[in-house]
Amino acid sequence: MSARRRQRPGRPLPRRRPRPAAPVAPPAKARRLPSAALILALLALVFSTTGLADAARHAVESAIGGHPVTSKPTAGAILVLGRNHKFPAGAIPTVNNAKRVDGQTAEQLAGTCPPATVDLGTWCMDSAPFPLSKADAGKNNYVWASKACEAEGGWLPTAAQLLGAADRVKLESTIRDSPLTATVDLDPTRGLKDEREMSSTLVTTEAGSAAAGSEGVSEGATGNPRQGQPNPIPLPANPFPESLQYVTVFDNGNQGGFAGSEPVKEPQNFRCAFNKTQGAQNNTNS
Repeated sequence: MSARRRQRPGRPLPRRRPRPAAPVAPPAKARRLPSAALILALLALVFSTTGLADAARHAVESAIGGHPVTSKPTAGAILVLGRNHKFPAGAIPTVNNAKRVDGQTAEQLAGTCPPATVDLGTWCMDSAPFPLSKADAGKNNYVWASKACEAEGGWLPTAAQLLGAADRVKLESTIRDSPLTATVDLDPTRGLKDEREMSSTLVTTEAGSAAAGSEGVSEGATGNPRQGQPNPIPLPANPFPESLQYVTVFDNGNQGGFAGSEPVKEPQNFRCAFNKTQGAQNNTNS
């Protein structure tokens, strides 16, 4: 008997099923090629496992969209951010002469202190009390001092400003204070006495209309007859009440201190404060 089993008599051989025909492939469509960026990324991944990693990375970076990648501003290039996730300072352009306005720097525009004043940062103060002529002596009350400072282009400083500037400005002081830091009278022919300075800070010891002066009621003033108002009683004006006083200060060992108060009509030494101005001569020492 052969290797193939013989068919018994009278039994037909089984018919083999025909193999299904191989499916006919549809017409090949045009395959979409991978993008250049994808190919470059794959190349970078392959080369990253070899010694050519750096070269591959640079090759990929330099070819992104045909634009080079750089950390410096370059025409047509892609600018990378710094470690702080911001553009490098050198990459931000500045306008020509941007640090000047009309040819002047920020310091020049901010201005400096006028002559014979002390620079206190954002403002200035006279380095010495306001000079009085013989004709002005005894006139330097609160109103006169306020007008004198305004005429100089400044203002009468507050008590807080005087006290705050005590370590920079020689304030009036006692005869036992140091002449190196304070303005002390050293002329015995005029009499030696303690001095203090006027401030623009006001206090009062009264209430009501007597607290800050009164314009009074003029002779001949009448009430409104349509409203049935009676005629007011004439009353003299009181522009400088004794109750309205200005605070005075002194050097107090270069620390500053309060020295009481004086009625606004009483004369006292004072100095003026100023804003910085352009073109002024700066004087940083008293």
